[in-house]
Amino acid sequence: MEIVKLSGEELKKLQKKNLGILKKFLKFCEEHSIKVFACGGGCIGALRHKGFIPWDDDIDLFIFRDDYNWLCENFNRLYDTNDLYFEKTTKNHYTRLQLGAIVDENTTFVKERQADLKDVHHGVRIDLIPLDGCPNSRFKRKCQILWALVYSMFIVGEPHTSKGKALELLSKMMLFFFKTSKSRYKVWHFAEKRMSRFKISECEKVTELCAWYQYMVNEYPKSVFENAVFMPFEDTKIPLPQGYDTYLKMAFGDYMSLPPKEDRIPKHDIVKFSLEKSYKELL
Repeated sequence: MEIVKLSGEELKKLQKKNLGILKKFLKFCEEHSIKVFACGGGCIGALRHKGFIPWDDDIDLFIFRDDYNWLCENFNRLYDTNDLYFEKTTKNHYTRLQLGAIVDENTTFVKERQADLKDVHHGVRIDLIPLDGCPNSRFKRKCQILWALVYSMFIVGEPHTSKGKALELLSKMMLFFFKTSKSRYKVWHFAEKRMSRFKISECEKVTELCAWYQYMVNEYPKSVFENAVFMPFEDTKIPLPQGYDTYLKMAFGDYMSLPPKEDRIPKHDIVKFSLEKSYKELL
């Protein structure tokens, strides 16, 4: 399918839609005492641009694992209108993504990697990245990362290709052996339990495991996420981790400098897009 290239005006409208979703979700989180933190481009954007990075096409949030699990069970039951929906891969619902998301049901935002999936909620979304406790034991930490790699491979259904030919070959063999969605569910569900079993309250550091390997290996001091600080963002304020400078330097290095010009592009490949019509109408 052909990739949709958004015009500058369309990108601004998409950013405005993302901000609208964020405001609604933050209101829900406040009502239910849930902490979330802008991360990645949203966090950098707040500090460097006082809003969206000009070429960014989404907002991602960190959320503690216990709150993330609570949302999985309760958001769609408690949210009082039908414009937003919490979606995550489950035993009976496959999205080909590691993360849960808050989806705008009145829009269309079909990613290339999900274009063949008919039951996915293909709307504009805010991804939620769970934060997990990071064990002090080096052995347990290595096991945790290994389980995270197993989780990502089986839930996405793709072999690991960035850590050498040996791991790539092993990944392909494992996926070949576990072919059915039922068998793969058993593997990734077990791996998810193993990697997320370390309670943040009992750990000195936290980590993000539903991510690329380069982020999985980061071990952030727990104090970074002790509280949120609200920083100006477009026409509102959004929550950043109180230790945002420590987090961003560990994850991105010199985050206040602009990337090379060729990297200043939206990060998602979209094959169908509309802010006026729901995916339910267009697909």
